[in-house]
Amino acid sequence: MERPQTDTRTSSRMSRQRRRDTQPELELRRLLHAAGYRYRVDFEVHGLRRRTVDIAFTRAKVAVFVDGCFWHACPDHATWPRSNSEWWRDKLQANVARDCATDRRLRDLGWSIVRVWEHETPTEAAERVAAVVRRRA
Repeated sequence: MERPQTDTRTSSRMSRQRRRDTQPELELRRLLHAAGYRYRVDFEVHGLRRRTVDIAFTRAKVAVFVDGCFWHACPDHATWPRSNSEWWRDKLQANVARDCATDRRLRDLGWSIVRVWEHETPTEAAERVAAVVRRRA
């Protein structure tokens, strides 16, 4: 897929998007740590190149992903760019397909997956994650 031309403002804004340690991820990690949970950050998915788990509870085998509404096509808050719309549609759909493949691989390895959207409140997300970790521990 050939990358289309973008204006310099858009290009600059997109290049500043964080891949890890986003605000929603940091807030969730803080709450989990304060509740006594210990985890690994950016844990590699065995057998899949360049795929990592945002927050991994390795003993309980719980993988937590904190997904951005734009990049992972949130069903409630996804936005679809008008400029280069076909390229972006393909890009975002490929992201969703990659997420599904990652989930499948982890499940095959015996992991539980928790996907948290960036729009979720950190407290509710932390409670949901903690419940899964407790069940699996």
